[in-house]
Amino acid sequence: MPSTMNPEEQQTLRELLRTGRWAAIATARDDEPLASWVAVAAEDDLSGFLLHLSHLALHTRYLEVNPHISLSWSAPDGPGQSDPQQLARVSLQGRVSAISRDAAGYAAARARYLHRLPQAAQQFELGDFELYRFVPETGRYVPGFGRVHRIGLDDLRALASK
Repeated sequence: MPSTMNPEEQQTLRELLRTGRWAAIATARDDEPLASWVAVAAEDDLSGFLLHLSHLALHTRYLEVNPHISLSWSAPDGPGQSDPQQLARVSLQGRVSAISRDAAGYAAARARYLHRLPQAAQQFELGDFELYRFVPETGRYVPGFGRVHRIGLDDLRALASK
C-alpha cells in the first residue's frame, strides 16, 4: 500500500472496489476507443473482478480483439456534494480473459458474481453472455482533489487483507 495513503483513504478505496457494482469500462480496437458501463463483482482479495458480458455488446467485441482494458469506479455524486472533483475515484488497468464454462473455477466465479448481482441469474441462461475475469496490473486512486496514489496488484491484495 502506498505509504502516503492514510487509513481513511484506504477504507474509502476498499469500499469503492468491494461494494461498487457498476463501473465504467474502457476498451480500444485499432485506433477506436470506447467507454461504456458494466456490472462488476470484486473477488474477495481484490486480485480480480468478474464481468458477465454479452457478445452483442461493442465493448465485448473490442476486448476480444484487445484484452487490455480499464475499469473505473467513482463515489456517488449527490445532494450536499458541491464539487464533483472531491469525489473519490479509482481507475485500474489490466487484462481481461474469458472463463470458460468447463474451467475449474467457473462455478465459484459464477456464484461470486451472482452473490453480488443476483438479478443477473437469467442472463447466465442466455447463449450470448460469457463470464470474464479482469486482473488489474496498475491503477490510480484519487481520494479527492489534489491527492493521487499509484496502486498495483500487491497494493490491492494488501488492502483486502486489512
